[in-house]
Amino acid sequence: MPEHLFLVRHAQTTWDLEHRLHGRMDSPVTDEGVVQAQRMAARLAGRGIASVCSSPLGRSLRTAEIIAERIGADLVEVPDLAEVDHGEMAGLTRAEIDELFPTARQQRAENRYGWAFPRGESYAQARGRARRALSTCGWASRGIPVLVSHEMLGRMLRAELRGLDVSTALSLRHPHDVVFEIEHGAETIL
Repeated sequence: MPEHLFLVRHAQTTWDLEHRLHGRMDSPVTDEGVVQAQRMAARLAGRGIASVCSSPLGRSLRTAEIIAERIGADLVEVPDLAEVDHGEMAGLTRAEIDELFPTARQQRAENRYGWAFPRGESYAQARGRARRALSTCGWASRGIPVLVSHEMLGRMLRAELRGLDVSTALSLRHPHDVVFEIEHGAETIL
C-alpha cells in the first residue's frame, strides 16, 4: 500500500446533475466536469507524479486521461477502483428507488455498512476491493500515484489509508473537484 498518494473522485457527469445512482453504469462527463478535471490536474502538476491509477468506468477514465495528459503521467486501469456495485438500483433516482424498493431506505439505514444493493454490493464488500486496489496501485506506480475513483469507493480507500472505523468512514464526503493528499495516514486537501 502506498504511504503517499493523491486521491480524486471522477468529475461531474450528466447523471450527477440528474441525481441518478451510477454504480457500475456510466454517464458522460459534463463540460463543467472537464473543467473540474483540468483544475485538479493543475493542482497535481509539479508534484512528482508518474502514474495515474483509474477505475475502468468511463467517467473516471475520462477524468484520469485529462489529469495524466496534463501532468505527463502514465495511465493504469485498476478494476478494483470501480464504484460500489449498485445492482438493480443503478441508473435510478431516489424517487424511483423509493417506488421500486419501498423498504430499501429503512433497511440501509439500519446497517449502512453491511447492507448490499439488490444484486449488488455492500460497503463491507467494497472495502476489500479498496484494499486490493491500493496494493495494485502501489505495485503499478512509479513514484507517488494519483488514484481516480468514485464517491463510495473513495470512502473505503480513505478508511484503509487512514485506519478509520466504519462510522467515521461512512461520514466522509468525497465531492467532485477536490484533491486529497494522503501521506502516512494524514489527509489534506489541495
